[in-house]
Amino acid sequence: VQLQASGGGLVQAGGSLRLSCAASGETFSNYVLAWFRQTPGKEREFVGRIRRTGGTLYADSATGRFTISRDNAKNMVSLQMNHLLPEDTGVYYCAAAISLRGIQSSDYDYWGQGTQVTVSS
Repeated sequence: VQLQASGGGLVQAGGSLRLSCAASGETFSNYVLAWFRQTPGKEREFVGRIRRTGGTLYADSATGRFTISRDNAKNMVSLQMNHLLPEDTGVYYCAAAISLRGIQSSDYDYWGQGTQVTVSS
């Protein structure tokens, strides 16, 4: 499956952004989808995931502020980010896994190219 993330940008602290990830190439509904983020010098960090059935799991830092949704008919997964903080700054990646495993980056098989999110204080 090929993934293409979009929607990043510059936003002030307290603001909102919505990231989207379009998928193509395989049956989208078969995949577990996730968002990760990465800052320079750090490993890719789990943000949240959504299962085939719609069940979600979020990192503690995202719980209550971020929402992942998927539209299988449109082959799209989204990440709605509210109440953004400067520490949310990073490159955000969407990822797909054919089976439900863990929340490490190595548990995901396919990756989009990343979209930059910058939150100013």
